[in-house]
Amino acid sequence: MAKYLLLKHYRGAPASVNDVPMDRWTPEEISAHVQYMNDFAARLEKTGEFVDSQALSPEGSWIRYDGEGRPPVTDGPFAETKDLIAGWMVIDVDSHERAVELAGELSAAPGAGGKPIHEWLEVRPFLGAKAGTTECTFK
Repeated sequence: MAKYLLLKHYRGAPASVNDVPMDRWTPEEISAHVQYMNDFAARLEKTGEFVDSQALSPEGSWIRYDGEGRPPVTDGPFAETKDLIAGWMVIDVDSHERAVELAGELSAAPGAGGKPIHEWLEVRPFLGAKAGTTECTFK
């Protein structure tokens, strides 16, 4: 098994087919989208392929260490992930092909008008996910 990150973007990816921003969806469309995501995760829990997922709030800031005894520096001249990353899902699957297959299904979550978004998802293996490499985790 190998872990993959399925990354949903607000911006930065090619435009989806149903390219209506979520802030213009009706409450029913948002509920249908969230339900699709929850049902997808529940199905993967049953197969043992689901690890975790989260939708991300648009709030956030950059933080960095600024030296001994000094407060952390916040924000900077960087691309803001809060403007780019909408959410993520971690899966644990047998192959890259399976990760691609699941990302394709997730891309079909409904959006405006109840039609599939066909959004682009970034699929990234965890470091060490390829056979023969050293596993790297931060604890």
